[in-house]
Amino acid sequence: MFKQILVPVDGSRTSGLGLDKAIRLAKDQGATLCLVHVVDESVITQGFEGGAAVIDQLLASLRAAGRQIIARAEAKARRQGVRVKTALVENVLRSVADVIVGQAKKWRADLIVIGTHGRRGVSRLVMGSDAEGVVRTAPVPVLLVRSSAARQR
Repeated sequence: MFKQILVPVDGSRTSGLGLDKAIRLAKDQGATLCLVHVVDESVITQGFEGGAAVIDQLLASLRAAGRQIIARAEAKARRQGVRVKTALVENVLRSVADVIVGQAKKWRADLIVIGTHGRRGVSRLVMGSDAEGVVRTAPVPVLLVRSSAARQR
């Protein structure tokens, strides 16, 4: 039986599919959802040649968007009667997958539910896969929820 289900949310449709599945599991199991959004600052700070003021403004925008994403996901789960904990984690040095796994350890999650695009081949090599990184390093089971586009391949 699952008591703590960690769900990374990024506001994408695929992330929403993972959240929907996690809500159903949490209701069935009487579990608490642990929602996490990672503000990946490395996207802006590595190789960006703008001034400090521009970087600060972009980072503030990422944080604000992250707070909105978490709030919407939390509201959705609460409307379904599910208990929720949230975290907005700022990250510069580690991979997003490492941050997610770290949060799973911190919250003693029994399960991680993550939406995935199901990329393969060159697109996976170029884009990377946070979901794959989580699967490789997670200390608990990981449920991958694929988008409908990935299922059609």
